[in-house]
Amino acid sequence: MNTLILRTVAPVLTALMLLFSVFVLLRGHNEPGGGFIGGLIAASALAIYGIAFGVSAVRRAIRFHPMAIAGAGLLLAALSGLISIFAGVPFMTGLWIYPEVLGVEVPVATVMSFDIGVYLVVVGAITSIALALEQEESEPADAIGEQPPVRVKRPRKPAHKPKERG
Repeated sequence: MNTLILRTVAPVLTALMLLFSVFVLLRGHNEPGGGFIGGLIAASALAIYGIAFGVSAVRRAIRFHPMAIAGAGLLLAALSGLISIFAGVPFMTGLWIYPEVLGVEVPVATVMSFDIGVYLVVVGAITSIALALEQEESEPADAIGEQPPVRVKRPRKPAHKPKERG
C-alpha cells in the first residue's frame, strides 16, 4: 500500500504520534498513561512510517537497532530498581532528588526513569516485530547476528563421463 496520500500524510502523522507518545509517557506518572502505552503509540507511529516508506527508511530514522533500544530500556528499568537497594530500602521503591536547574527546583524520581525504561523496551520490541513483519523477501535481514540467505552455485556434473585415454 504505497499511495501518494499515505506517503504525504505519514511523516506528519508519525511526528504527531511520537509527540503524543512522549506526552502520554510523561503524563502517566500522575494520571492514566505511562511507559507501556506511550511505547505502543510510538511503535505504531514507526509502523505507519514503515508501511509508507519501507523498512529501510524506518531503520535509518531510528538510527539504532530496535533490539538495542529495548536492551537499553531494560537496563535503565533494572537500574531504577537497583538504586533503591543501594539506598537501603526495598527493591523498586521510588526515590526522589531535588536538584536546582537555573534556580528552579526540579523533582527527579526513579519512578520516571523506570517508566522511560519501559517505554524504550516496548518501542524496541514492538518495532522489531513490526519491521520483521513488514520486511519483504528482497530486503536483506538486518537483525543482530542474522544474515540474509546465501545461494551457493554448485558446478554442474557432466551429463556423461569423459572417456579415459590410456
